[in-house]
Amino acid sequence: MTDTPILSVANLNVAFQTIDHAGRVGWTPVVNDVSFTIAPRQTLAVVGESGSGKSVTSLAIMGLLDPKHSRVTGTVNFAGRNLLDLSDAQMRTIRGNEIAMIFQEPMTSLNPVYTIGHQVSEVLIEHKGLSQEAADAETVRLFERVRIPAAKSRLNDYPHNFSGGMRQRVLIAMALACHPKLLIADEPTTALDVTIQAQIVELIKELQAEEGMSVMFITHDMGVVAEIADKTIVMYKGRAVETGATEDVFAHQGHPYTKALLSAVPRLGSMTGIERPMRFPVVDKTTGESDVPTQTPDTVERVGDPLLQVTNLVKRFDIHKGMMRKVVARVHAVENISFDLRVGETLALVGESGCGKSTTGQSILRLQEPNGGQILFEGTDLRKLDTLEMRSMRSRIQMIFQDPYASLNPRIRIGDAIAEPILQHGLGDRQFARERVAELMERVGLTAEMANRFPHEFSGGQRQRISIARALALNPKLIVADEAVSALDVSIKAQVVNLLLDLQSQLKLAYLFISHDMAVVERLSHRVAIMYLGEIVEIGPRAAIFGNPQHPYTKRLMAAVPVPDPARRLIKRPVSNDEIKSPIRGIDYVVPPRQMREVTPGHFVQEFGEEWAKSA
Repeated sequence: MTDTPILSVANLNVAFQTIDHAGRVGWTPVVNDVSFTIAPRQTLAVVGESGSGKSVTSLAIMGLLDPKHSRVTGTVNFAGRNLLDLSDAQMRTIRGNEIAMIFQEPMTSLNPVYTIGHQVSEVLIEHKGLSQEAADAETVRLFERVRIPAAKSRLNDYPHNFSGGMRQRVLIAMALACHPKLLIADEPTTALDVTIQAQIVELIKELQAEEGMSVMFITHDMGVVAEIADKTIVMYKGRAVETGATEDVFAHQGHPYTKALLSAVPRLGSMTGIERPMRFPVVDKTTGESDVPTQTPDTVERVGDPLLQVTNLVKRFDIHKGMMRKVVARVHAVENISFDLRVGETLALVGESGCGKSTTGQSILRLQEPNGGQILFEGTDLRKLDTLEMRSMRSRIQMIFQDPYASLNPRIRIGDAIAEPILQHGLGDRQFARERVAELMERVGLTAEMANRFPHEFSGGQRQRISIARALALNPKLIVADEAVSALDVSIKAQVVNLLLDLQSQLKLAYLFISHDMAVVERLSHRVAIMYLGEIVEIGPRAAIFGNPQHPYTKRLMAAVPVPDPARRLIKRPVSNDEIKSPIRGIDYVVPPRQMREVTPGHFVQEFGEEWAKSA
């Protein structure tokens, strides 16, 4: 790397316009005096939690903030020019050509009414003046570079025809179309499964080496930072609180907030030799002081029948076509899965998007009606209950969803939202409900005074705590947590996991914890079930699954987990570029018989054949 930076940001300040209830205009600072440089071929990670100002910093660099409602000061020097002094017309010649950007959610970055081939070729025609024929040929070449299978045949496909990982590859191809000198990647892996995340990280590293470009990688995941970044800048409340070589930042955290971020990163293998689930350490973001995490008490009741027994559960969705809505195929979402769950136990159901884990959780509560199998809860067959009986049963089985904002009514105060199930199930009058709401708010780490607020007045982590309080309102024995921490920042995720563990210790709750995050699963589960294409391919005690994985798919999931160790950054990981196969089958499809082999007591693996030969 040369000493001359390709990008130099000095004293960057950004403020957004606000208007209060009286109509008075004010300005709220969101980025304060941020400075950094990026050298040629260097990767700078900008890391911090939601609201830290990292994405706003990138938007200011690209000139994408509305000048009517934002104020940007400082200097952003790129190739000898201060980008803040350029007109919008001048910036358009730089965007795409010299600086390209990848956004977090590819579906909102791609136009759903145009084919992906059209959207990429448009960039080439606009910036490079290519003919349509030449642009199409170059688009195919770009798709092949980012490893989109059957690239030529997919030019006329629309964004919805692609998986999340493949859509992100399309955006990377679009960003590379004009051979930029700098690529800004704003949380490009946050919404992706762990295996797809590993693919995208490795792809960006390879393309950076081939193109010789610099990368500004924005994330809140310190594990990803360790794998990709030469230099790291840590942002907190709009300020750059720490900057340095990634190895130095990880080894010698100079700021308490950096220490808090790193302490919250789950590390695969950290539970080796530890028998029960363990809380994350809690680090004070202002002092850097940490508590000592401890194992949870033994909450599992091993005597008597399990709380939940699922046997040969099946859920399929018909695919209709034509005027007569004829069934032409079926989605085999859940296929003959069996497991049990005891009082006080956590069973983690793990797999990538589309494997059927969420459908399994919904089928247990009969939010999706199963096509077959038996679901026994406290000895009662849930599939034999009528609508009213099932509604009553749901007071003992509750669900926490991935997106707390979507599961809370934005027009209802959260106190009323928590009280609603208490009143609906006739557990008490309004006075009792108010007292119960206050108790639940305190139990999940909030205050009773917050009950009069609306959902939008809370952070993401606080909203998830509210969802947990609502789930606890009816004193359930089983909670199905469907990706309950997946959308949260790393330190907020650690706080919510600690809360779930504390509640289990106090109330002897059983959890069916649905997740794709192997490192979090290792921390809080007693047993683990791995799902692939609607089937459980491996199940057993947490120590057995993580210490002695048997199925190739289990090994693939574990190999994809980012390791928060910068010393491993230059090591090329053996990442598979395969996508999860489709669960759609013809109507005449016959499910093949499956055999489970017991490896050690309680540890079972599905016998696998030729299709896994390369992975084994």
